[in-house]
Amino acid sequence: MSRSRTAILAALALVAGASGTALAVVPGSSGIAAIPCTVDYKVQNQWDSGFTTNVTITNNSAAKTSWSLKWSYAGNQRVTNGWNAKVTQSGTAVTAANESYNGALATGGSVSFGFQGSYSGSNGLPTAFTLDGVACNVDNGSGTPTDPGTPTDPGTPTDPGTPTDPGTPTGKVDNPYVGAKGYVNPEWSAHAAAEPGGSKVANQSTAVWLDRIAAINGVNGGMGLRAHLDEAVKQKGSGQLVIQLVIYDLPGRDCAALASNGELGPTEIDKYKSQYIDPIASILSDSKYAGLRIATVIEPDSLPNLVTNAGGTAGSTDACATMKANGNYEKGVSYALDKLGAISNVYNYIDAGHHAWLGWDSNFDPTVQEFYKVATTNGASVNDVTGFIVNTANYGATTEPFVKISDSVNGQTVRQSKWIDWNWYVDEQSFAQALRTKLVAAGFNSGLGMLVDTSRNGWGGSARPTAAGPTTSVDAYVNGGRIDRRIHAGNWCNQSGAGLGERPKSAPAAGIDAYVWVKPPGESDGASSAIANDEGKGFDRMCDPTYGGNARNGNNPTGALPNSPLAGKWFSAQFQQLLQNAYPAVS
Repeated sequence: MSRSRTAILAALALVAGASGTALAVVPGSSGIAAIPCTVDYKVQNQWDSGFTTNVTITNNSAAKTSWSLKWSYAGNQRVTNGWNAKVTQSGTAVTAANESYNGALATGGSVSFGFQGSYSGSNGLPTAFTLDGVACNVDNGSGTPTDPGTPTDPGTPTDPGTPTDPGTPTGKVDNPYVGAKGYVNPEWSAHAAAEPGGSKVANQSTAVWLDRIAAINGVNGGMGLRAHLDEAVKQKGSGQLVIQLVIYDLPGRDCAALASNGELGPTEIDKYKSQYIDPIASILSDSKYAGLRIATVIEPDSLPNLVTNAGGTAGSTDACATMKANGNYEKGVSYALDKLGAISNVYNYIDAGHHAWLGWDSNFDPTVQEFYKVATTNGASVNDVTGFIVNTANYGATTEPFVKISDSVNGQTVRQSKWIDWNWYVDEQSFAQALRTKLVAAGFNSGLGMLVDTSRNGWGGSARPTAAGPTTSVDAYVNGGRIDRRIHAGNWCNQSGAGLGERPKSAPAAGIDAYVWVKPPGESDGASSAIANDEGKGFDRMCDPTYGGNARNGNNPTGALPNSPLAGKWFSAQFQQLLQNAYPAVS
């Protein structure tokens, strides 16, 4: 569990909650107007000489167009780098000021930022904060710097989790990945181990895709949901384990990509509920699985498609327009959140596309609004949402080491390069962290966590740049330095040159619950030519290496590998490439 201090005005009574976080007066009480701001300062990770922290500010005074938060340390902590804020330090005094994109702070609105720091001795929590010169908190009840938790005892007897006992039947932990090993799917592991060199990664955790009703009980003699859960209980032993399930069978599924079309027609929402979600919820509710942590990835691509591909733009399709009009994507996702979120050991993560899809303001803000709508209607609530996942089954780099969105070349911003195309993000982690800030500000819980699918975004091998590109032009600079070597960022099917990315790990950066392998490496994105099947999967030309592209990828070649099988089927040539181009390299 992370160490946290939520502070309010000293005049207000505070009550220490189960996690050691002070609880402020609830909205609507007579005291709320007197609280100019609240600050939740949370140490997410701490080691012998360093720590990472996430800070959430909630403004209860007049709306702001810019903000500056200040505090001081009693010890020798030093801020080394920050994100989503300009964080500076002079002596023990620290100032965090907004970035250009997150200065607006409405009345009742929230904004989050994070930073990494160093220390020696003790890492006591700050006791006072000011926002734009106004004292918004003096902690007088949530504990002292030595009693909100330590790395060896992060909590109190009422705390619902510690590193050695992360969770109880009475409540969910903040981050299900912390302190837990990941479920190794025996079926995927066997495929990987059968490939030359594959045994080196066959022990990695990958998600189980429930991509049709039949998958619940198992297809063609394969493992069904109960078989996977039973195996997960065995792998868990006496420790903690998280198993990841992809919930993926909406009516009219994947309205913008034929390769992953589903079995249910656009109007079959009742069948989705009664024959797909209800049986899954029933199995997950079985008490024999109560000791597992079950992370669900809710319906990849669905809600982002409603934002970008259903409104008459260049990438729109009639199928997406139909799903927006009938509301069945929204009804289905809400239903899944409600039914699965009610199970005490299930953690729902909604799919949030990727930076090269939603990273423009015209897409970013409407997507946040869409997510909040779905999470607060049809029986769902924000409490049913643990977090969001980006880059599911995609290839966007987790971080771009040599290209930053703030870079300029000869006075020209890199945003105007053909590759970035005026996007506000160049990689998945910065996109995920910024999206998290917006989602919390929109009304999601401040403990919201993000996942990044790193299964195929390593981009190692001989083609990986080792330094920034030439400064002869913005295009030369970006193309020479970007590690994402796709022809176009809109290409998504079986990409040539890709490699395994970061291995699954928990809490790798502020606001990020985990790097995960949701797309099992070696499973195809789609067939390179039409293949008859009974799974509802069509032929998408974006999987055809001879296709010249469409509006969504700027009419560029697809960059797809040849001779690929149906989506989800084992693709040996792809796995070999991913292994060869892994970054970090497989040893």
